Amino acid sequence: MCFLADTLEVVISIINDLAEDFGYSPTTASDLDKLQNLNYRQIIKLSNISLFKIPRLLRQVQKELQNNLGSISLFPGIPEALQDLKRQGCQLYIITSNSRNNVEFVLNRHGILGLFDDINSESTLFGKHRIINRLLKQQNIPKHQAVYVGDETRDITAAHKSKIYSIAVTWGFNSANILAQYQPDLMINEPQDLPRTIASILPIN
Repeated sequence: MCFLADTLEVVISIINDLAEDFGYSPTTASDLDKLQNLNYRQIIKLSNISLFKIPRLLRQVQKELQNNLGSISLFPGIPEALQDLKRQGCQLYIITSNSRNNVEFVLNRHGILGLFDDINSESTLFGKHRIINRLLKQQNIPKHQAVYVGDETRDITAAHKSKIYSIAVTWGFNSANILAQYQPDLMINEPQDLPRTIASILPIN
């Protein structure tokens, strides 16, 4: 949901509040600039947090996020871009490590929940390609008609592993510099470019 809604400031605040309990250092503004140029495995290694603690940390972040959902806004242009995609005939699905309830609350609050065909929530940082593959099989979607849009390096990696198109967006977590290193099929800088970009690579009827 990170490229739909601007959750970064809230999530960083929660992560900092949990730092002492989970044994890592709080993130400063200068730290954030560095982290946005790293992939998740590099971030985890830098933080020195145990891999065994990560699932519990994710669940705790989701729980704390519930108390801050009212302050989360969509990125400008997102509702219009999604509406254009639906008019183009696209099916829209969300794959997220956030909780389904959190995602539904934010999307419903901003009046765009009904634009999505389904939300797939799994509390994991890695293995998104398996979720993609399962979704494509369940919905009988050919791989050449699927595109994965994300704001993180792991999104590009998941798309590559699933052998589907990838579009990286630069207004979310990872910087344009590191996103480009992972070689997405296309990279865009503004939400309003999303419908045109998807139409250029997908055979939409």
